[in-house]
Amino acid sequence: MKFLLTLLLGLLWLKSAAQTGIVVPELAHCDESMQQFMRKWNVLGASVAITKDGQLAYERAFGYATAERNVPMQPYHLLRVASISKTVTALAVMKLVEEGQLSLSHKVFGAEGYLQGASYLREMRDPRLRDITVQHLLEHSAGWDRNAGCDGYEGCDPIDFPTHVAQVMRVPNPVGDSTIIRYMLRQGLSFAPGTRFAYSNVGYLVLGKVLEAVTHQPYEAWVQAHILHPSGVFEAHLGRNLPAARLERESGYLSRYRMLSCYNPGKQAPAAYGGFHMEAMGAHGGWLFSARDLVRLTLAADGFDSRPDLISAETLSSMTQPSAKAAGYAKGWMVNGGTWWHTGQLDGTACLVARTAGGHTWAILLNTSNGSPEFWQELKALGWGWVKKAATWPTHDLFPPAQNATHLWASATDAAQIRLAWANGSGSRRLVLLKADGPSKAFPLDGQDYPTGSKLADGSIVAYNGTDSTVELSHLSPRHTYHARVVEYRQEEATAQRPVYALDGNPVEILPPLVLPQHPQFAFHRNHGSGPEDASGADQASAAPPSASRAYFLRIRRAWRRSLSHFVKL
Repeated sequence: MKFLLTLLLGLLWLKSAAQTGIVVPELAHCDESMQQFMRKWNVLGASVAITKDGQLAYERAFGYATAERNVPMQPYHLLRVASISKTVTALAVMKLVEEGQLSLSHKVFGAEGYLQGASYLREMRDPRLRDITVQHLLEHSAGWDRNAGCDGYEGCDPIDFPTHVAQVMRVPNPVGDSTIIRYMLRQGLSFAPGTRFAYSNVGYLVLGKVLEAVTHQPYEAWVQAHILHPSGVFEAHLGRNLPAARLERESGYLSRYRMLSCYNPGKQAPAAYGGFHMEAMGAHGGWLFSARDLVRLTLAADGFDSRPDLISAETLSSMTQPSAKAAGYAKGWMVNGGTWWHTGQLDGTACLVARTAGGHTWAILLNTSNGSPEFWQELKALGWGWVKKAATWPTHDLFPPAQNATHLWASATDAAQIRLAWANGSGSRRLVLLKADGPSKAFPLDGQDYPTGSKLADGSIVAYNGTDSTVELSHLSPRHTYHARVVEYRQEEATAQRPVYALDGNPVEILPPLVLPQHPQFAFHRNHGSGPEDASGADQASAAPPSASRAYFLRIRRAWRRSLSHFVKL
């Protein structure tokens, strides 16, 4: 019986131990220690990225992206990064400081502050609120102490009780971020600004509103346009609450407890799915990243020469200077000499990103959380162990292209052909994916080649694989609407000739149905047994010309071309 139990547990672990991404023999010990960590702490899925001297040496994923264990975690998956969002916000604020749009010493609230709206001012009963500066918010010394109770709660962090905030402020559920700030203004401060350190989520929420006030743009849009995209980071978005609203390629989360629903306070909901209100966390805890793009962002402000930095050395020094009230925290970074890092935790999320003085960075993103101090101690030690045990480092760089293809458009060359054209990105090659009657739901995997005519798991056909910026598509079935997508990738000496794909921000185009004559050669489903639809008898029959009259055929073709011209003019 004991043997059978051991065997069963072993088989269960094998099911949870899926590994994806490009194998890196020099860093095989990273695979082993990550598996051991996940097994010990019952982690559902993980994504890991490690860089050395600005190059992505390792991008691997483990376990599963769904609680049902039917979708292996991939390096391209996006995961919530919780409080690592504060590092993103701090970098954005420091960029604005460098550009002269913000001042660290400027007041935040009041007639001369950045936030002068009446909705905020009428909640300010504590005069000390007018003394809060941008620097106080960045360094968690603004005066809010989440460990001090309020309204009968043991703590005073409104992310823990959004339904209560809605009730007190007399607004509908789910409560918005501005209302959370107004609630905390009404509560007043626990101490005078600048007198001590107390970690504060709401302080960074306020920083997001300051950014919006000075840029006159939404927080997410400005950060993407001025911080993320200039760094080559496209696999980063603000998250949403519910599974139905998950973004493309976003992981699921293992929610381990329930709380009052932020939509209906009369019901319970999984904390990771509608208990917490992700849409109201934005600047302090709302971002999603892939592990590889999280380290890419870190490299964009690491102070090394391997890659250009977004901010000057002087601004970066200010950002990483320890606070006068907390030697271990600067502005959006936890610091210890030349090592900078941040952690994040929510139900269903535990993560860490680190930058070392030795030129290493790593990100570890989990879709499982754990509050044990031993868990966090071991999570923080993982990266140091990986670096220490690496006898040699690979010379490759596995970062996907930093700039995707753009401006995809379609035109009809004649009655039987469609030409797709686009502007190439920074990759060395690109794929054109074609899917009938819906967008592609499967994605090319790093390290795997996809010759023209091959298929992805969902039936999407690779209609083109090459270096050009155009392709002509012939003999599409008249019964289907086709979705075309261009995927930029690198496959060159720097990647050791292994393809690495950029999967966010790919240009897409929808090709409406077209009635086409039969053609004796259909390179995809005739020669390769795969095409825009399965090569079944019914689908092959669909390629035959309809029995309609010639006039009917010409009328349909003219209508299709008129619809296509709409896409061309956009």
